[in-house]
Amino acid sequence: MNQNKLFRLTRLRLASWYALVMALILGLCGFGVYQAISHAHWVTLDRELESVAGTLHDSIELKLQQPGRLEPILKQLLPNICVVGDKCIQEQLTFKRHTESAISQGYYYVRIFDNSGRLFAIAGSYPKGLSPLFNKKLWQTLKDDKGNLYHQISFVLHTQDNRDWGYIQVGRSLEDFSNYLNAVKLILMLGLPVAMGLVGVASWWLAGLAMQPIYQSYKQIQQFTADVAHELRTPLAATRATVESALMMPQLDETEARDILQTVERQNLRLTTLVADLLLLSRLDRQSMPVRHELCCLNEIVSDLIEEFAAMASKAKVSLASLIRVHQPVNIVGNSEQLYRLIFNLIVNAIQYTPVGGEVIVILDRNDQNAVISVQDTGIGIPQQEFSRIFDRFYRVNSDRSRSTGGSGLGLAIAQAIVQTHYGSLTVQSELGKGSTFTVRLPLDVTALNGVRSIHQFKGLY
Repeated sequence: MNQNKLFRLTRLRLASWYALVMALILGLCGFGVYQAISHAHWVTLDRELESVAGTLHDSIELKLQQPGRLEPILKQLLPNICVVGDKCIQEQLTFKRHTESAISQGYYYVRIFDNSGRLFAIAGSYPKGLSPLFNKKLWQTLKDDKGNLYHQISFVLHTQDNRDWGYIQVGRSLEDFSNYLNAVKLILMLGLPVAMGLVGVASWWLAGLAMQPIYQSYKQIQQFTADVAHELRTPLAATRATVESALMMPQLDETEARDILQTVERQNLRLTTLVADLLLLSRLDRQSMPVRHELCCLNEIVSDLIEEFAAMASKAKVSLASLIRVHQPVNIVGNSEQLYRLIFNLIVNAIQYTPVGGEVIVILDRNDQNAVISVQDTGIGIPQQEFSRIFDRFYRVNSDRSRSTGGSGLGLAIAQAIVQTHYGSLTVQSELGKGSTFTVRLPLDVTALNGVRSIHQFKGLY
């Protein structure tokens, strides 16, 4: 329960950190998008305002004849122009030119100043609360007494004979621009919490996926620890029971003492074998064992093992034979002791799981790239659903049968580890009740005639 709580807390922390980082990223992206949109609209606004003001400036300059005086013809360009101090008469006309249409749309205003900087005339949608003070800066952003913003551009006005007349300022209201940016800001502000909600859900799911291999590894470690403890407890309990029974006897004759010592030795051998197998697996996993790679002849290894297991097969009333399908030595670069242990474990496994009267055949073959070793038996077979677990440590397809033969469930795990250290593969084919075939494929030493290669050459070639 505590472990599950720890994993849930770890998953929550992982999801929280992921969501926090994503919130920061999304926040920065949202701010960047807002700034990019704002900048693009400011650039567009400036270009539009500069175009309108430039066209109007050029048109007015062509008609100005004397400083301090507006020609009546300017009313054709600016129908609602009003000289400051006079009564302004708004005339409703149909405007055809682009500049006049822009001025009449309600966003633009025009201010004309004389050489002294005095406001001389206004036109367009002129805001009442705008300050009349003159500032000849090219670009200005102004605010009226109601807090509304306006953007304007200033140009110098000249008469037809190039005398200074004054200044013209063309500006527009930023109300539509501000409304648009406010809408964008609102969308981003509302969209961010929604996005963060989705990110939070995705973070929890992704954290679960990330934690799954760790959780599975933890469960495997738990199972492995329990299996090791169980395997160690059995011989220790047997040894303890034997010693306790011996201590309870008032006296022991030589035969009884010898029997007790043989029992203790047998259990001690079982413990020693189990510990040695565990150490071998640990070293193979870490690949920290100093391995001597040499040229190994698989023909000799198979022949030696067939001779070694002849007595065991005979005692189990199982037929054991080898079939060499090649007429020349099959050589690979590897560790002879590990390769011997690899085939040893497969043969032991086959004999243990083959009933009386069955048959075990060790087949040696090769193709262009690999040496192929197959161990076939007519044993009990393996259910299809257990194929993925038979190479797990301490796993037994049939626990009772395995225990009767003294197996610990590490044989196939060791075989798999040895195959992996030799860059090969180990596969199984089986049919329940008909037997199994374990096939090992190991890379060949294609330069065997030139001597033994180093392990680095071996890795580079395969």
